[in-house]
Amino acid sequence: MNKKIIAIALMLFAIHFSSSQTIETSTFGKGLLNLKAKDSSWTMKLGARFQVLSSSSWDYSDQKLSDQTTNTLIRRSRLKFDGYAFSPKLVYKLEIGLSNRDISGGSKYTGNTPRYVMDAVLKWKFYENFVLWFGQTKLPGNRERVISSANLQFVDRSILNSRFNIDRDIGLQLHHKTAIGNSLVMKEIVSISQGEGRNVTTGNQGGYQYTGRLEVFPFGEFDKKEDYMGSDLLRTKTPKLSLAVTYDYNQDAVRTRSNMGSYMENDLGLYQTNISTIFADFMFKYKGLSIMGEYAKRNADDPIAKNSDGTETGDIVLIGKGYNIQSGYLLKNNWEFSGRYSNNEFEEITNADRMNSYTLGISKYFVGHKLKLQTDFSYLNSESNDSVLARLQVEIHF
Repeated sequence: MNKKIIAIALMLFAIHFSSSQTIETSTFGKGLLNLKAKDSSWTMKLGARFQVLSSSSWDYSDQKLSDQTTNTLIRRSRLKFDGYAFSPKLVYKLEIGLSNRDISGGSKYTGNTPRYVMDAVLKWKFYENFVLWFGQTKLPGNRERVISSANLQFVDRSILNSRFNIDRDIGLQLHHKTAIGNSLVMKEIVSISQGEGRNVTTGNQGGYQYTGRLEVFPFGEFDKKEDYMGSDLLRTKTPKLSLAVTYDYNQDAVRTRSNMGSYMENDLGLYQTNISTIFADFMFKYKGLSIMGEYAKRNADDPIAKNSDGTETGDIVLIGKGYNIQSGYLLKNNWEFSGRYSNNEFEEITNADRMNSYTLGISKYFVGHKLKLQTDFSYLNSESNDSVLARLQVEIHF
């Protein structure tokens, strides 16, 4: 009921203001509603999207499939508002999650309430190529995580991302772009954030999280931000390459996966340790071919959570490393065939299994990423269990 009330309220808000504003209609995929003030002092684009996912999985042993489980759900359902306020140099983005998967993960640190807000961020272009971000949004971590879930090459992200990404947080980010010569471009991002993830209501529990990212484009920038989109839907006419590295340091972190995972509670309240994460990744596109690779590594000063007397609590920081490489080729009829290999390896003290994932994907893009049908088939191999996963998903994005 709460989700319906929020959706209705947002729609009524947009309709109320439309009577005194200029309304611009768009083609499919360009927004449900585009508003512009008569004096051009602000704009707003309202977008909506959802994904319907059906999946089946089987245990695999002795070359036989068994114990099938199936599930169909609304994987994601989002409302997004963006535009500028007061000046085109002050841009905003607000994204609301409505599906159960979007809003899950609440705890006493988030007020024991659903986590509706995905992004709520202002972006101020205050001087030349400098842009200051303030609010809650994705940290500049691994490329696969920063790519929107609406623009993925496969049904969902890899196992590397599921264990090592640093996701969203609230704080400040400074973005800058440097052009060198005729084609070389560098982008630098530095960030300071709260360090406990999104929608936290109880204040800072540990230290702060510091993130820095450097991206290099040897052949110039990608068109239309294609370096952060899966697949080469533009069929890039000349080779484009982005190389990037990120270092993240979460001081006195209180969760098992930096700003994600479970809270490490002890007899004094929360156990704290410094956690560092390194990412390296690249994206290459040329004439329908796309290749993306990622590396992640996480360390902690003292990964085993302890009470004040030195006894272990049972919580352990998930330290280790992971690899992900994926590639796809887009045919002229907008069918794409893709493949992905991912590997996670964890330190022995974590008691977490090493895992390999092999995935084959087939996608049909009817209107780019705005309307697409995707299916993939994965074989997952771990030290304790092997399984097979088949998924089918449709995405629609207004």
